[in-house]
Amino acid sequence: MPADQTHGSVASEQWLERVSAGGSLSREELSALASDPDILTIGMLADTVRRRLCGSTVTFLRVASVDVTTSATNDALPATAQEARLTGTAESLEQALAAVAAVRVSAGPRLVSGFAWADIERWGGTAGGRAAALRALRSAGLDALAELPVELGDGLPGALSELAGEGLGTPRLTVTRAAPQHERLEQFLRTAPLLDRYPGIVAIAPLPLSLNALRPSTGYDDVKTVALARLALPRVQHVQLDWLRYGPKLAQVALTFGADDIDNVSPSEETPDGRRRGVVEELKKNIESAGFSAVERDGRFGVSA
Repeated sequence: MPADQTHGSVASEQWLERVSAGGSLSREELSALASDPDILTIGMLADTVRRRLCGSTVTFLRVASVDVTTSATNDALPATAQEARLTGTAESLEQALAAVAAVRVSAGPRLVSGFAWADIERWGGTAGGRAAALRALRSAGLDALAELPVELGDGLPGALSELAGEGLGTPRLTVTRAAPQHERLEQFLRTAPLLDRYPGIVAIAPLPLSLNALRPSTGYDDVKTVALARLALPRVQHVQLDWLRYGPKLAQVALTFGADDIDNVSPSEETPDGRRRGVVEELKKNIESAGFSAVERDGRFGVSA
């Protein structure tokens, strides 16, 4: 075996021992993994961390998506949905508040989430205006902000502080757009210290919410990003993949690269397109085929006994 391969094998074994014991990798070690075309090592390391934190359990969440611009905000939510998530763009804070209030009624005790930090900045402007907007949304019935991107960088601590100050949670951090691996790694590393200050953040969705049809990402890049999130943020409990955006095949592979939570599963129990299995049945089969146990959760990351 060539000397460089021998050195790499020894390093991998040392890293594996460290993360198995609850340790973390350094910035330099993570950078080396991010630039290495071999994804087997990073996948093995990320899988080791996720198994240490979550065992063989994979949770999933059925979400009812409600467009703020339609009258659907007044419709009853599917009984199977565990979270109501407002989507679309509200042109004004008043429109957003009306949508939240309508969904709150039909959601009952289920979590109601919606909007992005960019919306709060657009509606509020100044710090005082943002605080007023957050306060109004909370009073209308919003439980959590749906999108708080790691791309905020130096602005992320301030956003988290303002959310906490007005009693609005954000159980997960998100990613808005695709970026090179080294850039994404730096964003994850800058985010890591915030997890101690804001323990309410229990998840990260590391793949972009906005997909570029002209420059689509590859499955290779996607699973590597999932693994980097798990290794760079070892104190975050859950690494998510969006079922509707990324589909069952990538979701299944991502589970072996550090992901442990499947978000945005349709609450429908129908079998569209002639499928023989419903959505949840297919999801559970994919999870179990990857060697894990499927457990449904609610929007607050609670699991029934």
